[in-house]
Amino acid sequence: MRPLRVLRIISRMAVGEAAPQVGALMRGLDPDRFEQRLYTGPVEPGTSDYRRLRATDVPVRVLPALRRPVRPADNLRALAALIAEIRQFQPDLLHSHDLRAGALGRVAAAACRVPIRVHSFHTHPLAGAGRAVAAAERTLARTSHALVAVGARVRDELLAASIGRPDQYTVMPPAASLSPLPEPEHARQILGLPGDGPVVAYVGPLSTVKRPERFLRVAQAVRHTRPETRIVVCGEGDRLAETVRTAAASRLPVTFLPWRSDLETVYAAADLVVQTSDHEGTPLTLVEAGHAGRPVVATDVGGTAEVVRNGRTGLLCERRDVDGLVRAVLLLLADDGLRRRMGRTAQAETREAFGTPRLVAATRDLYHQLATARCCWPAEHAEPVGAVARAR
Repeated sequence: MRPLRVLRIISRMAVGEAAPQVGALMRGLDPDRFEQRLYTGPVEPGTSDYRRLRATDVPVRVLPALRRPVRPADNLRALAALIAEIRQFQPDLLHSHDLRAGALGRVAAAACRVPIRVHSFHTHPLAGAGRAVAAAERTLARTSHALVAVGARVRDELLAASIGRPDQYTVMPPAASLSPLPEPEHARQILGLPGDGPVVAYVGPLSTVKRPERFLRVAQAVRHTRPETRIVVCGEGDRLAETVRTAAASRLPVTFLPWRSDLETVYAAADLVVQTSDHEGTPLTLVEAGHAGRPVVATDVGGTAEVVRNGRTGLLCERRDVDGLVRAVLLLLADDGLRRRMGRTAQAETREAFGTPRLVAATRDLYHQLATARCCWPAEHAEPVGAVARAR
């Protein structure tokens, strides 16, 4: 039996929610059963390249027309190039992994009659988007055989927007993994963090939807009560320069770090992790914090509550409640026992629910199920679909 041919497409392998999942699937799916090709656009200067930082072993095929900034002519060129690649590779299944790749990939797959078309919503596609995006996603959902959502809340909000049918969806939480953590004091030495106070960290893209200015307001208020607290921001994005200027203007001492290949060092240095987003899918940063055994204070948006169990592995607040976020941070900084208990619970629960083996097994089972139903794979070669059933 030949392997199932899988063409995977993501518009760029930038640091974010989708690239680590793509990397895990490229590494984890059995090559005897799945022949995979990954197509992506170039990562533009000034944006952190996930593959260079953490996935140099993952082979990619670059489509130059998928570059940014996005131009209509480039989309046409990318579509033409993708159609040519599909005709050459003859995939059984096309799986797209972000908004732009989902549009171009599914149009190309439908035009070439690819037997199986899967799209993953790694983040909420309608966050800040207009009606045109919602209308396009409704149309594209009708061309898809399966839709994957990173959380139940994301799935439910997409269904409420009439994107897809309930039977199309599989809920498949993201996966993360970290190398062993160094000792906290050693990690702080590596990062050049001064002083002996507690460390509060923000890890993630510095973009509008993540509301880094809200994080700075929280940090400023926390330091007013606990001036020995050290603030770390690890990430890049289009709001980085503005965030640095705001911190300087407020005379708020912040250690700004670029994306690192050793994120475990950042988590090891932190006493807790804070996220202040307006919208989320199922936030990978908070999954990583759980793997590192660090409690979280976050806004209760998107699938955050599916990662952070309020009062158990962290504390959740309304997204505009800056005072509530400040109180939650101060509570955890003041109670070492509570913070450690939450961290241990977060680590145990995250390893079970958000481990890479679970993501790979659930994806494998979904592919088997679809391939058997679409007659791309003989039924006797299909494996049990228990992981899919558990993830739904």
